[in-house]
Amino acid sequence: MSRDVFVFVEQRDNTIQKVGIELLGKARELADALSQDVVAILLGSDVKSKADVLIKHGADKVIVVEDDCLKEYVTEPYAKAIFSIIKKYEPEIVIYGASSIGRDLAPRLAARIHTGLTADCTGLEIDEETKNLMMTRPAFGGNLMATIICEDFRPQMATVRAGVMQALTTDADRKGEVIIEDIEFTDADMNVTVKEILKIESKKKDITEANILVSGGRGLGGPEGFQPLEKLANVLGAEISSSRAAVDAGWVEKDRQVGQTGKTVRPELYFAMGISGAIQHLAGMEDSDLIIAVNKNADAPIFEVSDLGIVGDVNAIVPKLAAAIKREQDLKAEIN
Repeated sequence: MSRDVFVFVEQRDNTIQKVGIELLGKARELADALSQDVVAILLGSDVKSKADVLIKHGADKVIVVEDDCLKEYVTEPYAKAIFSIIKKYEPEIVIYGASSIGRDLAPRLAARIHTGLTADCTGLEIDEETKNLMMTRPAFGGNLMATIICEDFRPQMATVRAGVMQALTTDADRKGEVIIEDIEFTDADMNVTVKEILKIESKKKDITEANILVSGGRGLGGPEGFQPLEKLANVLGAEISSSRAAVDAGWVEKDRQVGQTGKTVRPELYFAMGISGAIQHLAGMEDSDLIIAVNKNADAPIFEVSDLGIVGDVNAIVPKLAAAIKREQDLKAEIN
């Protein structure tokens, strides 16, 4: 009989990825609704020491598979390991991060196990009557939110992007069980050889990690409209982000995009500058702690989710706002 909520937790260079911690928080909620356990799956080389981190973030059990061939992600050995675990433990639900790894791994496992997979979910809930997992994701270009269920096959599987779910606060007193699984790998399993790993260093922080985001949209009028935003971001110690319109126009890089087809963010402070507030964009930022919007259209949908709204020309307001904040900072520095 299928039981428990499993989470595949990614590690890269033996560092647990943020999305895995976030998914443990949602898994805890789902498992509690089912009166079941949360089980984390951790693969890698010499990663057992990381299991305690997962327990403190909501896992009841951590299944660890260690092997040198799992040090770097390669599709076949990872798929073999997780397939073996799923067959042995028969989970009710398995969720993965919708990262480059999760998007490669989860569909292959769904095919091997003969079950369904709902990709890029923005919501996961347990149906009170049927106890099925309700998996919600955008459809038809983000114009519709579809809720999908997998009634007849187990496990129910979904991928979720980073930033969508809320991680639990670390509980230093939580105790759990670490289970070591030995899986035999052969040369045939390593059908890809990793020759070299090239890492690109960037001074820019990932927008999903930023505490403050200054986001621009079509209302800026062009790429030059982001220059005042960058000055404001520098004053605030913030990162630049954008709506899809600005990315499609080539004003900003794709990795800066917020929304259903971009990244989901939860900063402490989010500035929406010249962004109308299409539903696709709102889905990616509406859980920010404080939202400040500037738009010349008083009826713009962005004002419906903003905590503070300013109706006016963003190109006139942003430089004044940056200057006012800078004056305040300089005054505080003088006093101190």
